[in-house]
Parts: sequence; C-alpha cells; structure tokens
Amino acid sequence: MGDCELLRDCMFFNDRLKNMPVFSERLKEEFCRGDYSKCARYLVAKALGRDKVPDNLFPNQSERVADLLNGKAT
Repeated sequence: MGDCELLRDCMFFNDRLKNMPVFSERLKEEFCRGDYSKCARYLVAKALGRDKVPDNLFPNQSERVADLLNGKAT
C-alpha cells in the first residue's frame, strides 16, 4: 500500500514511543508503512481533521475511533 500520506506530520510516527523502540517500529511497519487505512490516527484525521487526533491515540487503538467520531473523546 505504501507510506501513509499523513506520515510527515504524524506525532506517533515521529518518535511518539522513544522509550519503546521495538514496539514503536512494529506499529510503524504495520500501520504507517503498511495498511494505514486501518490506523486509528489516520481514520480520525481524515474524518475530523488532524487537530482532532488525540496525542495519546495509538495506531492500533481502533476501538477508540467510534467514540472520537461521535464526540465522546477519551
């Protein structure tokens, strides 16, 4: 699929998990450089705008997307 179009400014991709490099790299390969259409951050950014993506939202937290899209931010 290629790299995510939001990669350049994504807080997660740009060293969100400095203390967990192995875990971070695994998520980056799976979501940022893989199937980013399943990335929670990508989904929220596309639906609501980048400014609505919580800093603490990880790419694999798809369970939070529905709440965020419905205004039930967690």
